[in-house]
Amino acid sequence: MFADSAKIFIKSGKGGDGHVSFRRELFVAAGGPDGGDGGKGGDIIFEVDEGLNTLTDFRMKRKYVAGDGEPGGKRRCHGADAKNLIIKVPEGTVIKDFESGKVIADMSGENRREVILRGGKGGFGNMNFATATMQVPKFAKPGQPGKEMFVLLELKVIADVGLVGFPNVGKSTLLSRVSNAKPKIANYHFTTLDPHLGVVDVKGAGGFVMADIPGLIEGASEGVGLGHDFLRHIERTKVLVHVVDAASTEGRDPVEDIKTIMNELKGYDESLLDRPQVIAANKIDAIYDEENDNIKRIREAFPDIKVFPISGVSGKGIPELLYELVNILSTIDRTPTVFEKEFEIDYSSDKNLPFTVEIDEDGVFVVEGPRIEKMLGYTNLDSEKGFDFFQKFLKTSGVLEKLEEAGIEDGNTVRMYGHEFDYYK
Repeated sequence: MFADSAKIFIKSGKGGDGHVSFRRELFVAAGGPDGGDGGKGGDIIFEVDEGLNTLTDFRMKRKYVAGDGEPGGKRRCHGADAKNLIIKVPEGTVIKDFESGKVIADMSGENRREVILRGGKGGFGNMNFATATMQVPKFAKPGQPGKEMFVLLELKVIADVGLVGFPNVGKSTLLSRVSNAKPKIANYHFTTLDPHLGVVDVKGAGGFVMADIPGLIEGASEGVGLGHDFLRHIERTKVLVHVVDAASTEGRDPVEDIKTIMNELKGYDESLLDRPQVIAANKIDAIYDEENDNIKRIREAFPDIKVFPISGVSGKGIPELLYELVNILSTIDRTPTVFEKEFEIDYSSDKNLPFTVEIDEDGVFVVEGPRIEKMLGYTNLDSEKGFDFFQKFLKTSGVLEKLEEAGIEDGNTVRMYGHEFDYYK
């Protein structure tokens, strides 16, 4: 079954925790800390696979989780990095944040591989925190957590020319006649429920890719029927061909059909109507006069758009239509439309920097670690605002909780890098 959209869950791997250990060997004086760093968590990477043309696989599997990095070890041993998880998608897949609908990446054009979620960095072992004033660091940095999110995958076909129109007007027949595509053809509504692509070779004039966009109906831009599922595939096309039943074999008015389709395109994305358009007045094999009243009315109603009477069955008029499409494409930029990135993943966080709480021989509660040192570096404790921030930090960072677990009582002294305070709950 063709699938052109899917919601999946992705999660990058957690970084391995840093290790706390001290070198203790015979004949090695003051060995010091030797805890190694943790390994990096696995990335979530999306990659274009030329052999895929639908998102069907994502209906079977909806959860993708990369591995975690290994923790560090003693003797400065670095934990192993986790393997990256590579997710294969067809060209033209747009990856969006499910909550906001914003584009994270468009796997089109030159963008064949992209890291969507980076794995967490491995934590530093305690060997990294030794200084002249802190020679026995008893803490290590935990690995950064991975990122997780739901994303929406949308497949938008990449074609130079898109055939649009109501169901059963002959789009599939036209595509099968001019290209190598083999769409299902029958005389009933919604024969085509997924877009078909075909390569059209025009003798002496090169070629282009044509897409049969499934039949639109009134209200498609508002999601009626399969409206949005169909309309998304028009977004990348460079030229639009309105295919209408000029013979009115089912009693439809081709002029009103074109107006309706234009309104649906405008309702979905107004810029679609700025693209070059032509009209293919199909099924002239079913009428006696090529310039019947319907074709005359179409020309009068749309004087700025070229009209080509054609027959998808007999092939009459099709060469003229194809040469016109080649001529239009030669005057415009055919570089595939690539949707710009709108959503950035936020990796900034200091919440996992480590700290320790210990009691020295004088009964003072000593709080140390890079998280505390970093906070004190940008906080002015002499100002009222700065001290309020400091108190809030102690509560939200878990420092007060750790002090209480260590048995602190009212009146006890707390020391943090040269700053001493009396504790009162």
